[in-house]
Amino acid sequence: MKILVTGAKGQLGNELKELALKYPDYRFLFTDVEELDITDAKTVNAFVAADQPEVIINCAAYTAVDKAETDEESAFRVNATAPANLAKAAKKHNILLVHISTDYVFDGKVYLPLKETAPTQPVSVYAKSKFAGEQEVLKHASRALVIRTSWLYSAFGNNFVKTIMKYGAERGKLNVVFDQTGTPTYAHDLAKMILEILPAAKEIKGVQIFHYSNEGVASWYDFAKAIIELSGINCIVNSIESKDYPRPAVPPFYSVLDKQKIKETFGIEIPYWRDSLKDCIRRLGAG
Repeated sequence: MKILVTGAKGQLGNELKELALKYPDYRFLFTDVEELDITDAKTVNAFVAADQPEVIINCAAYTAVDKAETDEESAFRVNATAPANLAKAAKKHNILLVHISTDYVFDGKVYLPLKETAPTQPVSVYAKSKFAGEQEVLKHASRALVIRTSWLYSAFGNNFVKTIMKYGAERGKLNVVFDQTGTPTYAHDLAKMILEILPAAKEIKGVQIFHYSNEGVASWYDFAKAIIELSGINCIVNSIESKDYPRPAVPPFYSVLDKQKIKETFGIEIPYWRDSLKDCIRRLGAG
């Protein structure tokens, strides 16, 4: 199976690279903006026509959530225009598109695990751009999986885990919000799941939305406490309210994703968030 991966330098893209050797039946072509500018339709069409992949995994995204508030054009170009280009090219060549989306498409005001059919209400510019990307895939793709995930972290790039470890070690005391609830997602687990389900996913007709995160529920405070504990850093973590840590982009206050659909459709088991965090910290050389 020939697989084109976009956004290969990001967290998920790097995890897919690391797993690639374990899947000898898959032939990967990893690209980032230097090799393939997915915001340019002509470039995408020419690249896909020449390469003829069976699957496109779109890991590319504008993820600077707060910066997007003052850089709307860039956010929409990467998060909405690019998925539209990929969806159109995928349809033209009968390619399965796997597109990654986010819990930010919800406003977080419903305190129940969110199913794929739950009403969407994006609030921030980032959220609106990612929701627009979903809509473009739904509109233009003929075969696609839209996978919403949350609180992504990994051994690569910049993320909450690395930030907490860095500042925890430097400062010895951290204040972290306790009133935002969701589930951390280890990009390694997400990448592995995607590669495992591809044979079955290729048989799916139309475009379907799925939710995936690790199992369990946590606040950012819980997450930070676990990071400090598992990494063995001497640091006090204090809980604060979101109003005491204002951000340009308003996050969803509750974004626990219901994963029953993806578990039943593909017969997968999902690791508990704390177990996956322990593995990530081990890979980072701590704990």
